[in-house]
Amino acid sequence: MGRLMRSCTQSILKLLNSAIGMVGLGMILYAVWLIRAWQREMGELPFDDGDDRLAPWFIYAFLGLGVTLCTITCIGHVAAETANGCCLYLYMLFVFVLFMLEAGVTADVFLNRSWEKDFPEDPSGSFNQFKDFIRKNFEMCKWIGLSIVAVQGLSFLLALVLKGLGPHQYYDSDDEYTSDRVPLLNNAGVPPPYVVGSPIVGSKTDSWSIRINEKVNMANR
Repeated sequence: MGRLMRSCTQSILKLLNSAIGMVGLGMILYAVWLIRAWQREMGELPFDDGDDRLAPWFIYAFLGLGVTLCTITCIGHVAAETANGCCLYLYMLFVFVLFMLEAGVTADVFLNRSWEKDFPEDPSGSFNQFKDFIRKNFEMCKWIGLSIVAVQGLSFLLALVLKGLGPHQYYDSDDEYTSDRVPLLNNAGVPPPYVVGSPIVGSKTDSWSIRINEKVNMANR
């Protein structure tokens, strides 16, 4: 029963990690598309040292967040497969830090009316486009955000459950199997013991006496 529960927990955790990884991959692709659009608009690389204009921080922040989600997904898959305590603790730490960061940003947006002043100016205009898109599709974005947060919370709980269940118990030697677990061995025939040694040969005095008796019998005849 413990093995079945552990396997189910590992499978569900991998599935939730895949969902987080898909979100991260989508953010990376969107950030790459924004970078290409920024390059076409400016006509030069955004990493040019001679450019005094502000860097498009929103694009790079979006890209960094996507890479972070993909990294967390990889760590989560390793932790789910091995059920190692260190990997699970590291995975739960990353998920908790990400969850607290999202909670802080959300609280700042909803509680602070001048939250836009907390962010620097984005010269690419991508930040303003992102805000306008969320305002026009607020219901859809709200449910998507809640779904992502729910997946992260479930991943944290499943990692905690998997840590409590512990890793798999592997048996590398046949000596660990007891006779009551292997009933067929109880009915197996046991060969009789034997001793390997040199053959038993009579002493020399016995052989001489036999020859003398034979000669005496032949003489009497």
